[in-house]
This record gives sequence, C-alpha cells and structure tokens, in this order.
Amino acid sequence: MDQTYLQLYADFIVKVGVNVRPRQNFIIRCPVTMPEFAHACAKAGYEAGAKEVVVRWEDERLARIQMEQGKEEDLCALKPYQLRSYLDYAEDPDGCCTLAIHASDPEAFAGLDSGKLNRVNLARRTFLKPWQEYTMNDRIQWCVVAVPAPGWAAKVFPGMPVDQAMEKLWQLIFEVCRVTTGDPVAAWKEHVARTKARRDQLNAWDLDRVRLQSANGTDLTIGLAEDCTWEGASSLAENGAEFIANVPTEEVFCAPHRDRVDGIVYGTKPYAYNGQLIEGWHVTFKDGKVVEHGAEKNTDLLQKLLTTDENADRIGEIAFVPASSPINRSGVLFFNTLFDENAACHIAFGAGYPTNIKGGAKLTRAQLMEKGLNDSAIHEDVMIGAPDTRITGVRKNGEEVVIFENGEWAF
Repeated sequence: MDQTYLQLYADFIVKVGVNVRPRQNFIIRCPVTMPEFAHACAKAGYEAGAKEVVVRWEDERLARIQMEQGKEEDLCALKPYQLRSYLDYAEDPDGCCTLAIHASDPEAFAGLDSGKLNRVNLARRTFLKPWQEYTMNDRIQWCVVAVPAPGWAAKVFPGMPVDQAMEKLWQLIFEVCRVTTGDPVAAWKEHVARTKARRDQLNAWDLDRVRLQSANGTDLTIGLAEDCTWEGASSLAENGAEFIANVPTEEVFCAPHRDRVDGIVYGTKPYAYNGQLIEGWHVTFKDGKVVEHGAEKNTDLLQKLLTTDENADRIGEIAFVPASSPINRSGVLFFNTLFDENAACHIAFGAGYPTNIKGGAKLTRAQLMEKGLNDSAIHEDVMIGAPDTRITGVRKNGEEVVIFENGEWAF
C-alpha cells in the first residue's frame, strides 16, 4: 500500500473523523491482521492529545472457532468486566471517544448454524447496550472505518492473487474516502458542507412521508416519526465536538415512524449478515411490519434477521444516497455494509437513532417510541437504491416535492 496515503488516511480518520480531543481516552477496535494501521491511528491519537489510547484486538478466525466449537450457553454468558472495560473509560471525567476498524471476510461464518450465530450475537448486543447507547445517542465521538483483509479482498476481486487483490482494495478505499486528493481534510470539508445543505433543505420542507419507486418493483411509502430531523455527513457529540460517524459517508438519513411503512421493496445489493450473504431479497410492509419476505439465497437467514426480537421486522432508518456517489461510481460491489450502504439508498431493520428525533438524546426509550422511533437490539442497513429510483415527499401542508429523480438528488 502507499505509505503516504496510509498515514493521511489514519490522520484524517483520527483527527477529523473521530476528532479526538485533548485528554480524552481513545478506544480503538482493530483486527489482529492490521497492526500497522492501528499503530498509525494510535500515533495520530496521541498527537491529537489523547490521554490514553487503548487498542482492542479482534480475531475473526478465532471468533469462527469459538462459534463453531463453543457451547451456545457459554458463548452467551458474558462477564461484567467486558462491559465495564468500556464504561470505565466512558465514565472517566475526561470522557472518551472510539474508532471501530473493520476488516471482515463477508463469509467468515459461512456454513455455521445461523440460528446459533444470531442468538449469540443478540445476547452480546443486549449485554453491551449500555455502552452502545453512548454511540447511538452521540454521547461521545465515534467513527467506523474499514481496511482490507485477505478474505474480503478475495471476495471483491475473485480470481486475483490475494496480494494484488489487497493492494487494489487499498487503492479503492483511498479513492472513495477522498484520500487520493492529497488533502482529505479539505475534500471532506467541501463534501460535508454540500451534504449539510441537502440535509437542511429536507428539514426545511417539514416532510410527513416519502415514497420510493423503481422499475424493479419497489414501491414503498415511509411515514416519518414525530419531531424527526434529517442528519447527514457530520454529527455533534454531547461535548460539542463535531465528528463523522462513518467514513466513507454519502447519506442523508432520518427516522421512519415504526407504524407507518407500507409497500414492497427489493434489495439492490447482497447483504452480509453474521458472516453470510443474503442475496436477491425483498420484503413487504404493512402498517410498519414486514408481512412477507423472500430471498434467492439464504432466505432462512433473512427470516432469522427479521425475528431477532419483536421489533426487528420494522425499520429504524431511511437514508438517501445518490447513484453518483464515489462508491457506486467505482462499479465495485464491496460486500461490506459500510461501503455498499453509501452506494445506494437504504433502510435499516431494527433500531432508529435517537438523534433523528429533536431532543431525542434526552428522551427515554418509551418517549422515543411514542414519537414513532423503533427500538430493537439490531440495526442492519440493507441497500434498496437503483439507478432509476424516484423519491417524492409530501410535506405536512400537503405539498408534494421531488427529492430524487433517476437515482440523483433533484435539488
């Protein structure tokens, strides 16, 4: 990989994406296969004034062995220290921020018991929810990024020698994350400003509902939650620090009303869920709930996703992404949600973000649900945007506005 770009990428992610503030604790989650990148981010963190940089190493191969060989009840029995090891930093008077570095093989758990996978992952998400609420509510700065892994690169570029595939994937990541501009900070400032302008226009329209239509059969009407607010590009943490939650990001997103989603929608990209791919999928909604669904591959896995808990079959997010996004223009299917969700409009099964409700970070879960925000242990983004997607909105005053035409912003 290009070492100059690698350091530019790390510096931008830490100093702008996470925006590490002086004296904050900085928690990094990173695959064991990518120590060089973790070290570059740790260096950038200390340069930004971090009090302590803590790296949590993750091992996908070990995780597969554990999932395959371990007993389900043991894998679900998490220990208090696993939660406290995060909360101790979050509750520190100097606070914390966090970076999650992903380098996943999209089929890392292929062939394993999908029911067991789902139940174990649900138990872990539920156990760690007090920590996850720090990010879901933007109580701290947080950022999710990705770096290549051999299994992932081989999936994106099949038939190519792994070292070449890794190099090509690095180059693609540098391009779509605007690192190859040579000045990612300036490039992202321009991108964030442009995205904020569209976000502000959507909020100014005071929309009641939106309708998505495509020639593939998608015809979905989504009512919006009460007091909803559109977000995009950057966010503000409780301490006032601006951060970018996903790098890359091309979306402007909002909270649907959990009971006001109707129609059918077809997936336009495969979805990697629990290390396995769901392909050729569709779902039908009535009064917010999925009432019918199917898939060409792993329909049983889709069923398990939608029955993870009582609200997993409702959606917590609707996001608009133009077909001209750098990720989509690359022509590459990344088999990675972080990238593929930024190539197409998408919805998310499961929980909504409290920050998509005005003042939502200070509301209780019950109060948020009264406003229509969905609550669930999962938040799974699935891609539904097509090159011909048309999106119209209906304002609360009854006026209709065109938001997307032929897969692109109409304003």
